[in-house]
Parts: sequence; C-alpha cells; structure tokens
Amino acid sequence: MKEAKRIIDEANISKVNVAKFMGVSRQMLYNYLSLDSVSDLPTDKQNKLLTLFGVEKEADLKKIKIDDKYIGDLESRINDGITDTFNKESISDFHGLNKKEQQVLTDIFTTLKERLVGDETGLEYTTLLYLQMFIQNMAQLDEFKYLLAYLGKSTAQIPMFEYAYDENKQYIFEGIFFSADSLFASNNVSRAKVAESHKKWERKIDQMKEEKLSRTQELTNFKQQALKELGYNFVNESNAKEVFEKIAEIMSRKI
Repeated sequence: MKEAKRIIDEANISKVNVAKFMGVSRQMLYNYLSLDSVSDLPTDKQNKLLTLFGVEKEADLKKIKIDDKYIGDLESRINDGITDTFNKESISDFHGLNKKEQQVLTDIFTTLKERLVGDETGLEYTTLLYLQMFIQNMAQLDEFKYLLAYLGKSTAQIPMFEYAYDENKQYIFEGIFFSADSLFASNNVSRAKVAESHKKWERKIDQMKEEKLSRTQELTNFKQQALKELGYNFVNESNAKEVFEKIAEIMSRKI
C-alpha cells in the first residue's frame, strides 16, 4: 500500500475525500494504508482503490507519475465517486450486518436527514458535525458512552439500572453529571459564578494543545536529524524505510 500512500501524498489529495470515495471512515482508510498490499483489502475496496488511481492492477501504481493532468483526473474521479458512493453504498450497503444493526443505522440516517432538511440557519449542520466528532472520539473516551447512557435514562428510554459499560464508573459519572445538570437547570447560577472553573478548563485545553504541538515538533526534529545523519534532504520512496529506522534509533537514544 505504500504506492497508494505515495500517490495520495504527492498529489496532495485530501484523505478525508479519499475515505468518502472508498465508502469508509477516515480511520479505516488509515488502517488500509498501513497494510502491506492492495490485495489485503476486501475485494470491493481493492476495485475501488484501483479505479480511483486509474489502473487495473497494483503493479501499475509504481508507474504513475504525478503531474497536473493526473492530479486533475484524480480529483475528478474522487468528486464523481463520492456522490456515487453516497448514493449506492454508504446508506444501502449493509453487508455483514444483522437485521437489528441494519435497522438502527437506517433509523439514525433517517433522523439525521430530517434534521438537515430545511435547515436554513446552518445550525443543524454544525450540530451534526459536532456529533460526528463525538462519535469519532467515543473509542478514546469512555465518558462519551456514559453520557449517552445518562441521556437515555434521563428521557426514560433506557432502564435506570441498565449498565452496558463499567457499572461502577458509569454509576459515579451519572451521579456527578446529575448534580451538574440540576445546577444548570435551576437557573440559579450565573456566568460569573462559573468563570473561574471555566478558566481552569480553558487552561487544561490549552495545555493539551501545547503538548500535542510539542510532540509534533519533536517528531519533526527527529525526522530532520535522521535526514541529516543519513545525508538526505527529504524522505522519498527509496529511502523511507532507512529514514524511519534511523528515526526509531534516534528516539531510542532519548530514553
């Protein structure tokens, strides 16, 4: 899959759009790109990937030279394919799902579509965009799942003593969140009263951003050092393995 990744990177094509063309999530696309070969993909995804790049077999990917014409053709196939994928696969392709799973996906799609239709303010779109981010982060933050359960119990749609996740943590979360929820609903709290708490939260988020930037910069520094030690100016297909091994070696020196 390194050739597929090379083409995407050199053509500077959005991985989000490539994922949409493929009919998969962005994370799934990253998983695909980490595989050794196109043949490791499901058959339908192999065909879509080769169609995207305009070739018949994986070996032809090495022959592709990135120029303005190829990039233009690639973007056209992506734009045409995204619409086709949405219409023909994204919603109707329930292969591998049981009837109960198919029904919940259908109900979710129908509900979301109803919210978007006639949305003149754009607020529904923004809300659903936030919802997408929420779903993407559920795997990393258990609290997101606890919150969904809490909301379901608050509207009497989920039995009060149903604990699908870690019962102890979920119980504690529900108690804490109810206290906050009750305080918010009471209208007895002002912005001024929560200002200090909000500032603490802001500082925490700022610290997280700084740490993320620091890690990114650190990795950039490792790469630059590796290139310098190896005598290269940039990473390409022929030296990538050697550069990555050198980066790993430099990182191990810091431990």
